[in-house]
Amino acid sequence: MPDQEWAKTWHDPNLGLRVMHANFVRHAYPRHAHDYYVICVVDRGRQSFLHAGRKHYTPVGGLILINPGEVHTGEAAIEAGFTIRCLYPTPEQMQAALGAEAHALPWFTQVRADDPAARRSLSALHTALAGGASTLERESRLTWALTQLVGRYGGGRAPGAVGREREAVRRAQGYIDAHFAEGVRLDDLARHVALSPYYLLRVFRAEVGLPPHAYLDTVRIRHAERLILAGHPLAQVAAEVGFSSQSHLTRQFKRVVGVTPGQYARDRAS
Repeated sequence: MPDQEWAKTWHDPNLGLRVMHANFVRHAYPRHAHDYYVICVVDRGRQSFLHAGRKHYTPVGGLILINPGEVHTGEAAIEAGFTIRCLYPTPEQMQAALGAEAHALPWFTQVRADDPAARRSLSALHTALAGGASTLERESRLTWALTQLVGRYGGGRAPGAVGREREAVRRAQGYIDAHFAEGVRLDDLARHVALSPYYLLRVFRAEVGLPPHAYLDTVRIRHAERLILAGHPLAQVAAEVGFSSQSHLTRQFKRVVGVTPGQYARDRAS
């Protein structure tokens, strides 16, 4: 029913690709980022999201194209909510699909698009991934859809960070990436990059789009996803990625991924 929330996420066992089909009414994704692409099409209702300081609206048939590492939100733009289908290819999967065409990391230069042909291609891909299509058909449709999108909306590699502050932010991110399972302190982080804590907060938020503590949560969620996919018990996952409890993991995971860790684990096995 349109007024009921539900979400189904699964991994294609042959492609190693995560897919989601969901109906959201009240759920709102906070500001977050992933280390994979977010490619979605809205089937019903109207969706909205914040990206690079700008609010975007996605109607029925609209496409969403978000690159790895780009901070964004996601929520309903109307009271009735929206139904959405998404796929989440990794950079490696994107380059593998493009083959010799991928001379650099594909990078979408347009975050929102209205493209009937691309929508039909993505819809056919989702149908194949959800049904009993052969591996060849799924691989073929994935390659066709990704190549089509990159050809129309892709540019080159993401711009590299330059300047003292940007380099400091990159090193701060690296520190968090390496110590995510520990209790990262702002003073230690600031000392590591030789900036004052307040100034680090300012430049980190300006460069990444998130404060360091929110970035830490996104890193923990990324690692939690991988551990859950590997079949680790949820209590162990929570401890290994640095959350204070399994309930803390559940709250943060649901906010960012859209389903609970338990459902994510069940969908993995289905």
